[in-house]
Amino acid sequence: QVQLVESGGGLVQAGGSLRLSCAASGRTLNRYAMDWFRQAPGKEREFVAVINWIGDTYYSDSVKGRFTISRDNAKNTLYLQMNSLKPEDTAVYYCAASAQLGLVVTTGGMNYWGKGTLVTVSS
Repeated sequence: QVQLVESGGGLVQAGGSLRLSCAASGRTLNRYAMDWFRQAPGKEREFVAVINWIGDTYYSDSVKGRFTISRDNAKNTLYLQMNSLKPEDTAVYYCAASAQLGLVVTTGGMNYWGKGTLVTVSS
């Protein structure tokens, strides 16, 4: 059974940085597309960033230029470096994995989900 466990969330001031990690266990996800989604209070879960198995990436417009997604296949771990954080980035951040080819950006395209880590950005 695949498990995804996020870590690295916390409270940070606007303009600060955080690095999220997502450790996968149960099977190797090297050939999976790996995503970050987020869900703010009272809002739907939204796509943040994706990286496919060959390293291609894609970002939502709201985080492009500030966030960087990466993966270490040897460690079966996904990362999200978040810089220049804004209060509107406050949300629970989820990692997810998709067996589909390409850059998958929809929640319906995910096969596995983590339980999330809370990021709070104060103004």
